[in-house]
Amino acid sequence: MPKSRIRKKADFTPPPAKQAAAIKLNSHGWVAPVMLAMFVIGLAWIVVFYVTDGSLPIDALDNWNIVVGFGFIAAGFGVSTQWK
Repeated sequence: MPKSRIRKKADFTPPPAKQAAAIKLNSHGWVAPVMLAMFVIGLAWIVVFYVTDGSLPIDALDNWNIVVGFGFIAAGFGVSTQWK
């Protein structure tokens, strides 16, 4: 039986228009600094509350200072959804 010819496929080359297009990864330069600032502020708020036995940052809030600290941390996670 005769051997069949082997067909070679042409190598794929993307169209030149797609090669020239630059991909912009981070369109929001403010996201990372704000996110990290929120995390640090929330953590610092909670640490200060525990180190000072509840007299600081705001004495009138009492144990709600923990909620405020976690609120800052949650806001940091909310901002992180904008990061690309």
